[in-house]
Amino acid sequence: MMFRPRESYDQRLLACDLTISPVPSSQRFLQDVFGNCVGVVDFKGRAKELVFESFVRLEHTPLPAFADMDGEIEVYTGAMPFAYAPEDLPDLLSSMERQHPDPEGLVDAWAQRFVHPSGKTRLQTLLSEMTQAIYADFRYNTRLEGGAQSPVETLALGTGSCRDFAVLMIEAVRSLGLAARFVSGYIYSPYTGPALSGRVGGGHTHAWVRVYLPACGWVEFDPTNGIVGNADLVRVAIARDPRQATPLHGTWAGRPGDYLGMDVEVEVRPELDTTAQLSPSWTVGMAS
Repeated sequence: MMFRPRESYDQRLLACDLTISPVPSSQRFLQDVFGNCVGVVDFKGRAKELVFESFVRLEHTPLPAFADMDGEIEVYTGAMPFAYAPEDLPDLLSSMERQHPDPEGLVDAWAQRFVHPSGKTRLQTLLSEMTQAIYADFRYNTRLEGGAQSPVETLALGTGSCRDFAVLMIEAVRSLGLAARFVSGYIYSPYTGPALSGRVGGGHTHAWVRVYLPACGWVEFDPTNGIVGNADLVRVAIARDPRQATPLHGTWAGRPGDYLGMDVEVEVRPELDTTAQLSPSWTVGMAS
């Protein structure tokens, strides 16, 4: 299970509590190859249901993705691949490798739409426009089961889940020679206005993208909501491939007629300080 958010300069854990019913016979935690916190539990005996409840308090203080970076953001010249520094390249190669076949070059052609036909393209502009294009041109569709669609399928269907949009953008930027990774976590989705519409992806786990830019480091993009940077995004797991960041998976044994189903609920809410102003502390509750 991957429930515990990752700590960083913009995300600090204040409290973390995990309740599991029935009580596991053993429980341990480890860090995977990406530094994600992974919990492993085992059970003995029978049970009618299995419940995981994770409650987290954290300070979320993101900064604008490209603040004070005018004139420092790298440009894309059309060279393949993007020219990362030799000392960085060995560590980025696995995040630059394409994971999905594109025999007709459809993903490549779609990615090239955001590259100026002549001259240089600022990576800030390219990545921001790609994020906004997915948000504007594709229809979101909740799908909590199964793996991610291939990028070619998402382009053909014009619809997908947050995982599908993240995979499409990852493959598109990788086609330009950039390093990109998959991020799994939670999104703060406040309901505002008479239509009660918040950010898409609230109420369950969410997925987005991070791209490595030498001047900025890893920068996050949420194509499902058109977010550049990680405002309102709580990162839990980072991986090269979505299959390496599954929030919860395992095996069970039972009779052929036993019912098997799973419900997931995620609530992210801000806490108010004593002056009744919005504080950067958030409470995340997840039940599955």
